[in-house]
Amino acid sequence: MFSHTHGWVQNNFSKTLSLNDNWLFRQADKDQWYKAQVPCSVQNTLIEKQHLPDPYYGTNEKDLQWVENFDWEFKKVFTLSAQEIAFHSAVLHFKGIDTFADIYLNGVKIQETENMFLAYQIPVKELLRKGENTLLIRFYAPVNKLKPQREASGFEYPAMNDHREEKVSVYARKAPYHFGWDWGMRIVQMGIWRPVELLFFNKAYVDDYFVAQNHITAQKASVENQIEIMALQPINATIEVRCTIDKQVFSHHQKVLLNKGKNTLTIPMLIENPKLWMPMGWGKQHRYDFSVKVLEGKHLICKKHQKIGLRSIRLLQEKDLRGESFTFEVNDKPLFAKGANYIPGEILTTRQDSLYYERLFENILAANMNMIRVWGGGIYENDYFYELADKYGILVWQDFMFACTPYPYDAHFLQNIEQEAIYNIKRLRNYACIALWCGNNEVEESINYWGFERIVPKEAYEGFKVGYKKIFRELLPSLLQKTDPTKSYIHSSPYIANWGRPQSLAFGDAHYWGVWYGREPFEILDKRVPRFMSEFGFQAFPEMKTIRTFATEQDFDIESEVMKVHQKSSTGNDAIKEYMDMYYRQVENFEDFVYVGLVMQGEGMKKGMLAHRRNRPFCMGSLYWQLNDSWPVVSWAGIDYYNNWKALHYKAREAFAPIAVDMYQNQQNQNTEFYVFSDELQDRTNVFLNIQLISFTGKVLKELNEVVNLQANTTQLLKSIPMYMLVNIELQKNHFVKVKLIDQNHQVIAQDHFFFLSPKNMNLPQTQIESSIAYTQGKCILTLRSSHLAKNVFIEIPLLGAKFSDNFFDLLPNEEKVIEIIHPQISNENQVPLKIKHLRDTYQ
Repeated sequence: MFSHTHGWVQNNFSKTLSLNDNWLFRQADKDQWYKAQVPCSVQNTLIEKQHLPDPYYGTNEKDLQWVENFDWEFKKVFTLSAQEIAFHSAVLHFKGIDTFADIYLNGVKIQETENMFLAYQIPVKELLRKGENTLLIRFYAPVNKLKPQREASGFEYPAMNDHREEKVSVYARKAPYHFGWDWGMRIVQMGIWRPVELLFFNKAYVDDYFVAQNHITAQKASVENQIEIMALQPINATIEVRCTIDKQVFSHHQKVLLNKGKNTLTIPMLIENPKLWMPMGWGKQHRYDFSVKVLEGKHLICKKHQKIGLRSIRLLQEKDLRGESFTFEVNDKPLFAKGANYIPGEILTTRQDSLYYERLFENILAANMNMIRVWGGGIYENDYFYELADKYGILVWQDFMFACTPYPYDAHFLQNIEQEAIYNIKRLRNYACIALWCGNNEVEESINYWGFERIVPKEAYEGFKVGYKKIFRELLPSLLQKTDPTKSYIHSSPYIANWGRPQSLAFGDAHYWGVWYGREPFEILDKRVPRFMSEFGFQAFPEMKTIRTFATEQDFDIESEVMKVHQKSSTGNDAIKEYMDMYYRQVENFEDFVYVGLVMQGEGMKKGMLAHRRNRPFCMGSLYWQLNDSWPVVSWAGIDYYNNWKALHYKAREAFAPIAVDMYQNQQNQNTEFYVFSDELQDRTNVFLNIQLISFTGKVLKELNEVVNLQANTTQLLKSIPMYMLVNIELQKNHFVKVKLIDQNHQVIAQDHFFFLSPKNMNLPQTQIESSIAYTQGKCILTLRSSHLAKNVFIEIPLLGAKFSDNFFDLLPNEEKVIEIIHPQISNENQVPLKIKHLRDTYQ
């Protein structure tokens, strides 16, 4: 998964041995062993060795299902020297075991595992030998392992996203999406999914180091260094805590007697005039180097390091005349949250390597986002995810891993959850990016509003409510109060269940699915505005080059078996067709259907994002569903599995710009209103506002110029014009409005253009796009021009993951548009085929 250090990492008091190479695995009770590289899963390794087919192609998904029904074994032999054996302590550290397994070292069982989300640190000093040592892990088929619990329940849990009749996923503390979802395939994996290390220590080691940020202002940062030290013997020690940034150094020394076993210390520290960590767009992401050293006399025994961004983050939920606010405040400033819901980027989880995460955050930053919600049906992400979020200033809304169904609440299950929660809270609490802990995704809503009372016994249904209270209103908040008390917690998202209830928009965050599931028009998003939109979405197919990776020409029909396998929402294709009939003219073929669907997803979702920003401060966040895909599939994602941006991601970039303009046709007062949204922390004065009414052939009919002042970090109504004064009904069919904001240095700081009608009702002109292209190594520059409006221009090349400076854009009449396309395979010698299409081309 990541590039790990191989062999020994050594200093004078400890050593670390990576145990990720040269594993063998086999189906239990079979003779044939296969080579494996950890991290891995059984299924992914079998695919790599071509013992299983490509799961993404055609209908191959069904050919992988047999693997989950069998037990599997992993084995590794490693060699230790006398020097290593002489260390006082040795700990095996499994950072992730998926999921049910027995671990043996040199023939002795040392651990039983049953939680994918836990790390296991196992003392093994007494079992290690000089020379060869053998690790053996026996993985048990999850479904078979969980069958007894299902049978003992006496009813079927309503885990609707579990794609098997025997629904056992709720009993497992394992990534829920492995069992299937309405955008995901089913691959119930087993394996060593995070790295393995053997740690050696003398005398002591720092087991945990938390920098608790008790009170942070621009003038002072009051923190506590909370340290857990495991001592192998009593030690008269000196604890040295240091905090540095640039050339500033803050330090503290304290003499202590360390007792054998666990020692807990708290060392306060005050930092004057701290350099604060700021969210993306607000400033720099300053991070301090915190370190703790344990010395015996002048000899260093152990140490630990943390990189910490000092900041304050609060979730403000304050009663007002319209309900209750839901506003994130960062460093004492209200922040409008812009972003998306993130699902794991691979169904085969161990494929998420460092390059994957770097590309992910490149996409997040490119779309002007400042927050990502780590959704509760996936995984607690790898450390590198949070490190990059810290580095780039992306706030993280962190769900616990529970989604869309009730869960058991027996004592053993609660204990398993407690261990999981404590481990992950401690692992993540030092990251500056963590803005919120959320108990679950839609579990309360599922219990109260999804009709479960009609499909389970009454006693079981009442138990769902009891279990919910125990887990999400008692256990998890109590653990956070003990381990990460400065951060906010909400029991569920949405905060008040059911998008049909008025209260769900006036209080807390909302998942609004009137668009899509409710088949309401996109215009409803202008009216159904919540305090914070944490989910709303619309599906589209990926573009044709992605579809061609899993389908052939004969499959290019939404009713084909291959397309059905790659559409996991039971109502998905019907909904796309219904909305397309609302807004677009009928298309002739499958390729045009895919293209228009992409356009519709992007334009419709942008309407919602603009509505949310326009209604600030009533609404203080817009996180759409969903950012990404875990395989090539029809879904709500804005970026497909192969890193091709759908129209949605380009439109999110526009809607989330640091300064953006919006035109809104207010039906209540019959005015056309012009807004500006600013996320900047400084006002802008003497800004030139330019509004033009332009025909589809490029003629300017009306123009308005005005000097305005832009207020910092707010939404502002700049101009309101009676509709009849701007345009009559007939002109709406073939005219648009272009809005610009220009600063005192004659630089355009925001611009956009807006139409009065849906594309179906526009008189879009036929037009020929003129183009020229120039190639360099890894890049081509495309210059486009048209005498008439070319709406939603789509440039297609057959290279997966190519980066476009823009796509799915409107080419305005007589304006030149330069597009940069980047891909390593592009060159003068390899001038890849290129297609250009616009909406009028799809008309019959």
